[in-house]
Amino acid sequence: MITSITGPLAEISPLRAVVELNGLGYEVHIPVTTAERLPGPGEVVKLHTHVVYREDSQTLYGFAATEDRDFFRLLIEHVSGVGPKVALSIMSRLSLPLLESAIRDGDVATLSKCPGIGKKTAERLVVELRSRVGAPANATSPVAGGGSAASPAPATGGVVTDAVAALTVLGYKTADADKAVRQAMVALGGTPTTEQLIKRALGR
Repeated sequence: MITSITGPLAEISPLRAVVELNGLGYEVHIPVTTAERLPGPGEVVKLHTHVVYREDSQTLYGFAATEDRDFFRLLIEHVSGVGPKVALSIMSRLSLPLLESAIRDGDVATLSKCPGIGKKTAERLVVELRSRVGAPANATSPVAGGGSAASPAPATGGVVTDAVAALTVLGYKTADADKAVRQAMVALGGTPTTEQLIKRALGR
C-alpha cells in the first residue's frame, strides 16, 4: 500500500493535488483543510496517503498529517454509510481537532452541518467513533516546500477548539469560526496561543 508520496507539487486546487514523482504525475484527492496548508506549485510536499482500490480504478487520497489520514480511515472503515467522498467532504468542512471534539462531546448539531451527512449519520459518527477518538491530538504546521517536506510542529488541538469556541461566542457560525482559526494557524505557524489565534482570526 502507498502510505505517502513526496515530490514537487505540480497542481493544486481545493480538492485535488498533483504530485510529480519519477517523471509521473500522481493525482491525489485532498480535503480543503489539507489544501489550505500546502504551498504553491513547484514546492516539494509530502502527503500521507490512503489508496482505495476498485475493480476498475484506484484512487489516491492525501493528507497533510498522519492524524488526518488515520481519521479518514476511521470514517470509511467504521462508520456505515460513509465512503471516501463523504469522508473527504466532512474533513473539508471542519478541522480535525473540532471534529474529534464534536464526536467526544456528542455534538450532533455541529457534525450534521457537514455536507453529505444528516442527523442520523452524525449520530452514527458519535456512536461508532467516540471510543476511538482519544484526547486532543497535536496539530501540525503547514506542509511547506523549500526543497523538503515540512516536519510537524506541536500545537495542541485544544488551543484550536478553544479559539473556535471563543469566536462562536462572538457570533461566528461554528464552521466559519473553524475556518478562520485554521487560516490563522497557517499564517502564524509555530505554536500560537489561543489568544494569538483569536486575534489573528479577528484581523487584529
